[in-house]
Amino acid sequence: MKFLPQIMLVFGLLITQAVYAHGPIPYPLQNVPLPPVPGLLDGTSPIVVDKNMAIALGKALFWDMNVGSDGQACGSCHYHAGADARDKNQINPGEKSSNASGQTFDMLPSGTGGGPNYTVKLSDFPLYRYPNPLDKSNSVPTYITDDVVSSAGTFSGAFKGANPFNGANDSCDRSADPVFHIGNTGTRRVEPRNTPTVINDIFNYRNFWDGRANNIFNGSSTWGDRDPSAGIWVTSGARSVVKQRLHLENSSLASLAMGPPLNASEMSCRGRNLAAIGRKLLLRKPLQNQKVHDEDSVFAPLNLTLSTANDLKAGLNTTYKAMITKAFNKKYWSYNALGPFGAPAPGQMPYNQTEANFSLFFGIALQMYQATLISDQAPIDLTQRVPATYVPTWLGLGYSPEKIVSLKNGHDLFISNHCNLCHGGPTITIASVATNALLVTPTTGKTFGPASSPRAYGPQALGPQFGAQAVGISRFTNVIVRDETEGGPKLMDFGFANTGVADPDSDPGVGGVDDFGQPLSFSAQYLDYLQGNPAKKILDPGVTSVRTCNFIPEVPFATNVPDADDWRFTNVDGLIANSSSQFCFDPDSTYMPTVAAAIANVNTQKMAIASKAAFKIPSLRNVELTGPYMHNGSMATLEEVIEFYSRHGNVDNIDKHAIVNGLTLGTPGDLDVPEAQRAKNRADVIAFLKTFTDDRVRYEKAPFDHPEIIVPYGHEGNAVAVNAGNPLSPVLAKDEVLVIPAVGANGKADPLLPFDQLIAH
Repeated sequence: MKFLPQIMLVFGLLITQAVYAHGPIPYPLQNVPLPPVPGLLDGTSPIVVDKNMAIALGKALFWDMNVGSDGQACGSCHYHAGADARDKNQINPGEKSSNASGQTFDMLPSGTGGGPNYTVKLSDFPLYRYPNPLDKSNSVPTYITDDVVSSAGTFSGAFKGANPFNGANDSCDRSADPVFHIGNTGTRRVEPRNTPTVINDIFNYRNFWDGRANNIFNGSSTWGDRDPSAGIWVTSGARSVVKQRLHLENSSLASLAMGPPLNASEMSCRGRNLAAIGRKLLLRKPLQNQKVHDEDSVFAPLNLTLSTANDLKAGLNTTYKAMITKAFNKKYWSYNALGPFGAPAPGQMPYNQTEANFSLFFGIALQMYQATLISDQAPIDLTQRVPATYVPTWLGLGYSPEKIVSLKNGHDLFISNHCNLCHGGPTITIASVATNALLVTPTTGKTFGPASSPRAYGPQALGPQFGAQAVGISRFTNVIVRDETEGGPKLMDFGFANTGVADPDSDPGVGGVDDFGQPLSFSAQYLDYLQGNPAKKILDPGVTSVRTCNFIPEVPFATNVPDADDWRFTNVDGLIANSSSQFCFDPDSTYMPTVAAAIANVNTQKMAIASKAAFKIPSLRNVELTGPYMHNGSMATLEEVIEFYSRHGNVDNIDKHAIVNGLTLGTPGDLDVPEAQRAKNRADVIAFLKTFTDDRVRYEKAPFDHPEIIVPYGHEGNAVAVNAGNPLSPVLAKDEVLVIPAVGANGKADPLLPFDQLIAH
């Protein structure tokens, strides 16, 4: 076959999607398995010996304001449906940008201000605008900014130490930040990317928007096997201890936990480590200064609360050290002598084993707690389904006939517009690589979904007509896929996509690099592997075991055909076997290029990757409550999100996923559909999206209940002037706060509201 023009590839891709029932379908999440973590709870010497106590430890650490250097907890940015709904002091100038504008703040669209301590309004959104929000053809943007709506964090400063008994704030040399200030008064820094929800994140193969939270937890950093100095301390005898490597699979949330507590924008003063946090916390009561509900779903069953129904008290009736020694194998904490664990600074008391391993305890405990935050009781999960097709009927939920008609139309439009090619399967994201692979693997007797309509594991588990194949989901945990972009077929990191949200230079996404200068992108590493590049070690599992025959069938990488092609490798280039043909989507594509062929084509379409400005595809579960949306927080409402996709994204670029250009929800050129019907269609899709909301999340019922947390909410004053004199330093602005009350297992009476209903109009 000769070169296949791009338009034919896109057409062929759409044909494939039709053949394979449009890809994975949004299905119920009940009884979907967590990705297995060998060695965590099983084996002869598991890491965790008391699962319930480990979960309690994780919940305490997640919500404890003492973890941060100046009152920031993990929960400070994840208190609202697992995300952040604050509207004051939430602007970052775009520090991920390669342009100079990433260091300066812009006037936002309302014309009333922007920058530090500004309170966003609904009229400030979206942050990228066209004259017609449904159609960008033949027009230029009316407003562009690389500013980001994100989450306020810490004042930062240089870390000096912390009191191991009391006091929330670390001792740090603090001064007004060169970017985040008003006049000469410093304000809290703001993160450079929008805060996603943590609910259901246990299913993600990688975490963070750019995927840097590695699937492998090494016990001490974010980077998995990439970090040559990572390791944990293990007792090897009564009087000996040794540092060992840890390789804990499917533990991206533990890897993620290594980042924020040490990040100088999120929670930490500069130069702090997790051993120092351990020294600060180990002898303290968890949640020392925060009220805990007497009916807390995790703490109460373990008799850890001090509260009664009429008197909510702060803290738990134990210490962090006691929780750790009960939850974890003693080989990680029982060495009593001082060892080679390092010290905070020369001349200071060396760390002990428990402090040195605090990163292990912190990461695993947080992962185990967050693994309980699964929202599988939404209408999409509870509705009755047609047995033959598994299509939701929306019966049995108390809906009116009119609403059922609307939801059926919304569901059908979601599928026909191929939204499910990114947002499919039970988790509503293809970023759940390991989980989706488990579900499509035939397993006798295994089902998921509600007991009333169980779905069998196997090739059709995610949709009829082998729908999972349309996006490259197979029983093999392929971390790379090949798909169509505006620049032709390209390799991509599975579960990541460039949808044209912003200028690609404003944030590299998975196209960035790690702390060691290596590409975050698995696709970029795969190119090095194909070229036999000895200078670059391929350390991430899965990169060297990619099965090309399980790529999307209509976008093959290397095919056993005799003729040359410009867009894929063939026999003319030189092929070698990649895998057996067993369980392949396309037996003719069980090949990859020879090293010589890969090197010869390194700058051609055959070796092209789409990693720049590609971001992890988020789950749409509870999306009604998790605005603002996108990695840059540039959209406040679901209506704005639908408008964005209706106009086929904001910025066309060579790495933008081609499927974005096939959406028809708002295109005025579709003259066969009157605008009134198109408007109704968009409204019906939004109504369908709201069926992903679990009312337990909405009302903070177990497992989504939480202790009290006091969240920074900007500063006294506004975006023009602030009041100096923070207790931390006279040159810092005084904080304003939100007090989020403790909630028990039965939740609260008032529901969480969408972001756009919380901000000024």
